[in-house]
Amino acid sequence: MPFAEKLLFALPPLEVAGRSVKRYHVTADPSGIEPAVEKAAYEMLPVLLPEPDGTPPAGFVVLHRGADDGAYLNAYIWAWDNALSFAGAAAGQPFLGCPDQDPTNFVRLDSPLIGCVYELPPILHERDAWTRHILTPTTPDLPAYLADTLPDGTTGDRA
Repeated sequence: MPFAEKLLFALPPLEVAGRSVKRYHVTADPSGIEPAVEKAAYEMLPVLLPEPDGTPPAGFVVLHRGADDGAYLNAYIWAWDNALSFAGAAAGQPFLGCPDQDPTNFVRLDSPLIGCVYELPPILHERDAWTRHILTPTTPDLPAYLADTLPDGTTGDRA
């Protein structure tokens, strides 16, 4: 099967364990990710968050629904002022250690993988938004950072 870009949707941020978390969903389905998969993923999210370290309490997640049974949750949380902490979870993908093919049965990943080609596009945007709203101003502007998301579109070239 030839490669094809997927759809990327920006959703409103969530408050999770005292952190503001921006959300991106990646799927080939124009109607979005199934509510049961989304609910299960965000129930797993608190387990993926690092301990606070004094950095403004924010980050972003990418929830990706594969074309098969797989679902993937990548949590990128700002730490040490200018670095990203990463933790991931997957469901329905035995190759990654999932116990079954249920796309709502998320397990924490113990893997060096940080995302597939469909999940990586938000990283550069988020780096630039963090620099623009948190690191550059005299006073960090967390609400402006949270409002600054990639527009809905595809996971492909945005130049």
